[in-house]
Order: sequence, then structure tokens, then C-alpha cells
Amino acid sequence: MATFLYRLGRLAFRRRHFVALVWVALLTLAGVGAASAPAAGTTSFSIPGVEAQKAFDLLEQRFPGASADGGTGRIVFKAPEGQKMTDAANKATVDRAVKALQDGSEVASVTDPFTTNAVSKDGTVAYTSVKYDVPGMELKDSTRDALEAAGESARATGLTVDVGGDALQAGADPSAIGEVIGLAIAAVVLVLTLGSLVAAGLPLLTAIIGVGIGVSTITALAKALDLGDTTSTLALMIGLAVGIDYALFIVSRYRSELAEGRDREEAVGRAAGTAGSAVVFAGLTVVIALAGLAVVNVPMLTKMGLAAAGTVVVAVLIALTMIPALLGYAGKKIRPTGEKRGAAAAKGEQSGQAETAKPGLGVRWASFVIRRPAAVLLLGVVGLGAIAVPATRLELGLPDDGSQPTSTTQRRAYDLLSEGFGPGFNGPLLIVVDAQNSDDPKAAATSVTDGIKKLGDVATVTPAVFNKTGDTATITVIPGSKPSSAQTEDLVHAIRDQGADVRADTGAQVLVTGTTAMNIDFSQKLNDALIPYLGLVVGLAFLLLIVVFRSVLVPLKAALGFLLSVLAALGAVVAVFQWGWLGGLIGVEETGPIMSMMPIFMVGVVFGLAMDYEVFLVTRMREAYVHGESPSQAVVTGFRHSAKVVAAAAIIMMAVFGGFISSSESMIKMIGFGLAIAVFFDAFVVRMAIVPAVLALLGKRAWWLPKWLDRALPNVDVEGEGLRTPSDAGEEDRELVRV
Repeated sequence: MATFLYRLGRLAFRRRHFVALVWVALLTLAGVGAASAPAAGTTSFSIPGVEAQKAFDLLEQRFPGASADGGTGRIVFKAPEGQKMTDAANKATVDRAVKALQDGSEVASVTDPFTTNAVSKDGTVAYTSVKYDVPGMELKDSTRDALEAAGESARATGLTVDVGGDALQAGADPSAIGEVIGLAIAAVVLVLTLGSLVAAGLPLLTAIIGVGIGVSTITALAKALDLGDTTSTLALMIGLAVGIDYALFIVSRYRSELAEGRDREEAVGRAAGTAGSAVVFAGLTVVIALAGLAVVNVPMLTKMGLAAAGTVVVAVLIALTMIPALLGYAGKKIRPTGEKRGAAAAKGEQSGQAETAKPGLGVRWASFVIRRPAAVLLLGVVGLGAIAVPATRLELGLPDDGSQPTSTTQRRAYDLLSEGFGPGFNGPLLIVVDAQNSDDPKAAATSVTDGIKKLGDVATVTPAVFNKTGDTATITVIPGSKPSSAQTEDLVHAIRDQGADVRADTGAQVLVTGTTAMNIDFSQKLNDALIPYLGLVVGLAFLLLIVVFRSVLVPLKAALGFLLSVLAALGAVVAVFQWGWLGGLIGVEETGPIMSMMPIFMVGVVFGLAMDYEVFLVTRMREAYVHGESPSQAVVTGFRHSAKVVAAAAIIMMAVFGGFISSSESMIKMIGFGLAIAVFFDAFVVRMAIVPAVLALLGKRAWWLPKWLDRALPNVDVEGEGLRTPSDAGEEDRELVRV
């Protein structure tokens, strides 16, 4: 591996014009494809195998044309103080809004609140419901605009009017100020780490090119592959972070090789062979983690994971080829590590004031940890364990209008409906009675209705509505609690449990669906998939790291450290977004359940990023150990060469992820915070404190590998052992060029 990448780096250095042209051409091609691609609507959403989805599919068959999974919109009207919605003028305003909505091309039906009993008991609140032919996530922008326009026209008459429902999605914050600030922080860190504007600009430039190719390709394929906006956001988030970090590690190693006295082409080759090998394996762990989301069997998550994994692959390829090419262009503008300090020391010697070089912060910290490994290990584990405690109270759900900021019309509409009709009105349950195998379908439906009325936390149960053939009925149930509450989830399970008895007695099958039930099923599906996913990802990465480090205990320690950091990050997310602790500092306006995707998403992304730091830090320790240093010396050497760069990489990732905290989308805000805090815990507590403490306690045992396994494993030479005698490097390069 190291030898091949060494040759590749030198070749890219010499053929820099060709390499740069290829990447610019790919960026241009992807950009043209994105610009000319048809506009892609929002992605469809389905969850194969869950009861709520089966019910939707059944309704499509038994109620053709009813658009069972079609989007819904609501316009909620509230009369001014002292008036009622049944007053003539207010009623006329509502009638005009209903007529305006009926003309939409995707509208299936619009209800009149005065004929459907959609006016509150005190007469102050009324609503009209709009049913669409297509799911809410697939509606055209013109349809959403028409819904908002109808509400705006009614609002102009003096009524309080707000719009809700899944047809009207909360708009993402159009400003990119958070991302810009994140990139600005990354630029400052790069300048401080690499010592010059030119050196700092290379990782930023290559990361932007890589993200540009990745996101443009996703945009170009969005219509054909049904990719949503969140897919591009995730690819942007991950691509920027790893793109900057991977380039940073290679540029930093290049400067170190220059400091050893090597010429620039040789330094590029060695940087690509050593740091480049670490980049390849670090990238593989991220790709495994993201592509592994496919095991959840939720198409949307699979597409998000694969798209982000593709962007990571592009980042790795750019780091291995374009960075060496750009280093060739930069020439002497990128100076060796420690050149300024060396010049200052030489000047001091000439003046007779030479001083002993003071060890860097990384060396001093590593030496401290080696002297007190047990205390550092205990403090790190106990500290992260304490932060992880809130995760034991984790409540999962999907965001709805009730979790939106109070400044949005969706949230105000949600609150008005709760005020006028009760909190459960925002999350009705749709009960489907499949009585095709029942001798008396009507009796079966009546049995279901009567049974549900006897359950707790039920506000309203509507009479059964049959299809034309009379073998399938639907019943609407209004819970007494809000959609995201534990009481509503218990009600869904109670109805399903009761359905088993109904089937035994009548032969009819009872299915519970609707948005609320779908959210509950989705959360459960993700919970069920978490352990298999964790086993797959950690297992594959564990095997990969055994090959990289040629050790059993080092990969085991890496995996356990990751679990600790991700649990602590989940604890912090619960404390902030579910309990509201310090939520005001990052703009959390509404607390509630944690997004269902968050645990499995954090496991995937954070594991990949955590292994990045493990590979970059520990490979330098392994390299020193293989070259003859004692285990303790190897730890100090690893910190001397890598601690500053790993810390810089972590700060950059935190800045990039933290930039997304400014988003008005609760899901994006939560993801940005969760990833930023996870990177902090993993890089600065686990990798910088717990890892050296464990290695110090284990000593030579850390690098133990059974002889039979040592013989069976391929030698990938991440440490660059094969580059120690590069006398044939020139001939090898010429052979590669001829090939």
C-alpha cells in the first residue's frame, strides 16, 4: 500500500498539470450536469415491512383513488376577540378560501368546516382540510404556494390565520452564515497549523472541489434516484469535514518530510505513502459506516448513506492525487515544519543566547499521561460516563409541527388546533379493518369501534366508513394526548393488541396507520436495527483495523472508546434538545423527543470519524514502535508528530458541523450539534487522553498479535516500512509511468 501510494504521489507531483486538469474537468462536468438536470422534488418516504406502511398499501388497493398516503394541509381560522367563526363576514372569508383551494391540480378534496363539524365548541376556531393526490413530500412548489396564498388572503380580513399539515414543510434557513463561519474558523486553524496562507489554502481548495463534485453529482441524479435535500446537506457536511482533514494530514506530513532534508518530490511521495495510507483506511471506515446504513432497510437512509459515502471516496481520491499536484505548484511557498523555530535557534546560537528547545504541548501532555495513566483513564471514563447518563432517558420520535419554532405558521396552526379541539387532534390515528375474510364485515368493524372506545386516552372515535365492495373499513381515532407523547404511543400499541383478539373472534385484520403511527413504527424500526448495524459496522472496522495496526487490543480499545464517546454525545443531545439544558444558547425553541434517526445516524457518522483520529494518531505510534522505539517512547513520538494535526482536524470538523447549528431546521440543528460534540469528546477525551493512557498501561502487550493471525493477515505497510530504503524509487516511478 505505502509503496504504491508513494509512486502515485510522485507521479501526481510530476504530472501536476494533467492531474489538475482531470479534477477541474470532473468538477465542470458535474456542475453542468447539475445545472441541466430536471428539478427534483422532495424525496418520497416509505418504510418497508412496518404495519403503518402495510396499511397504506392496503388502502391504495381497497380504496382506489382515495390517495391514502396523500399529503394534507390545514388552514386554521380564529375569530377576533368577541366574534365567532359562524358570524356572516367570517363565514364568507372561509368560503372564499375553500373555493380558492379547490382549483389546485393536485387537490383531491377540500372540506367545508361548517358542514363537517370542524368548528370548535366555543365557535372561535375553525379549520378546513385539504387532501392531495400525492404525498406531502412530493407536492409541487406551486401547490404549496397556493395553500399559503389562501391563508394570506383570509388573514387580510382581520382573522388570525395559520397554515399547517405535512403539505407545508418548514423552510430551511436560506442563509449559509453558519457554514461560512465554520469555514472561516477552519481557515484560521489551518493557517495556525500549517504556518502559511498557501499551505492552509490547499485543504480548503481541495475540500471545496471534492464537495462541489459530490453535491453536484447528487443534484444531477436527484430526479432519477429520488434524492432529497437532506441527502445533499449530509454530503456537504461530511464531505467538507473529511476533505479538509484528509488534505491536512498529507500536507502536514509533507512538511515533516521536508524538515528531514528530503527534496520536494521525495517528500510528496513519502507523505502520500505514509499519511496517504492512513487516509485510505480512515476513509474506508467512514465509507463502511455510511454504506452500512443500508441494513436499516429504509430507502431514504440508504440513499443518504451511499451518497455521503460517495463524497468521502471523492475526498480520499483528491487527497491522494490533487494534493501532491498542488504541492508541486506551491513549490517553496510551503516550508518545512519548524523552519521558523530553526532559524530563530540558529540566530540565538550566533548571538550566544541559545536555549534548549522546549517540548511541544503534545509531547508534554503525552509524557504526563504516561506518568499517570490510571488517573487519566479513570477521569476520562468517569467524566464521559456521567455525561452519558441522560441517554438512559432517551425518547425517540420524528419532528412534527409541534416541534417547530413558535415563530412559524405551522407551529401556530398546531397550537390553535390544540386549543380549539384538544392536543390529540394534531395526530389522528387511522384504523383499517380488513374484513375480507370475515363473515360479517360490519359486525367486525363495530367490534373494533366499541373496543377502541373502552381504551384510555381516546378523545373521539368516528363511525366506520366502508369501501364500495364493503370488505374494508376505516375508522378515525383522535387521541387525548399530543402525537409525540408516550400516551399516544401506548394507545397505538393497545389498539394493535386488541386487534389480535378481533382477528381471532371475527377473522378481520386490524391495522393502525396515519402519520403518528408511521412515526412510531419508524422509530421502532430504527431501534431494532441499531444493534445489528452497530455489530456490522464495528465488526468490519475491527477487522480492518487489525490489518492496519497488526494488533488485537488496539482495535478493541478503539471500538470501546468510540462507544463511550457516542454515548456521551447522545447524553448531551438529550440534555439539550429533550430536557432543554442550555438550549437557549444554540436557539432551541422547543424541546421534545430526539429525532428517531439520531442514534443510528450518530453511530454511523461518528464511528467513521472516530476511526479517522485513531488511524492518524496511532499509525504514527505504530510507525515509531516498528522502527525500534519502546512502547512509551512510541506514544510520545506519535503525539509529537500527530497531536497538533489531530487537534486541528478535530477543531475544523467541530467548526464545520457547528456551522449547521444555526439552521432553523430542527433536524439539521440537532445533527450539527450532535456531531460537533461527539467529535469533541472523541478527539480530545478518548483519543488524546484515554488512548495514550491505555497504551501506557498495556505496554508491549498493546501490539500483541497471535503468530498464526500475523501470518494470515496481508501486510498493508501503513507505516511506510518499505520506504526506508527507497534507492529504487526512481526506477519504480519510471516503470509506473511506462505502465
